[in-house]
Amino acid sequence: MTDETSAARSPIGYQILLALAARDRHGYLIRKAVEQQTDGGMTLGPGTLYAAIRRLEDQGLIEESPWRPDADLDDPRRRYYRLTTTGRAALEAETARLQATVKLALKQLKMRPRPAR
Repeated sequence: MTDETSAARSPIGYQILLALAARDRHGYLIRKAVEQQTDGGMTLGPGTLYAAIRRLEDQGLIEESPWRPDADLDDPRRRYYRLTTTGRAALEAETARLQATVKLALKQLKMRPRPAR
């Protein structure tokens, strides 16, 4: 992963990219998706969320989406975001890195018995 896509390695950046993998979302829906994905373990305040969104945009991992739901169901002030091709590649690379880390951790834990209490 290059320095330009390093935001994908942060837990917050990774969760935002993951939230956008399925569909375009606006900030509040991203926030709710992250909360759901982490079983409530990560709750993002507006300042944290929008700072992370800006970093991801600056690194070319996400972009504003032209997609809009029916005008009767939406607030025109909302900005929707989507993954870029680079963002999807960064998400896939980080997911593979995390899988390898978990695989190694599980192997290491099996190699060494638990200490006696």
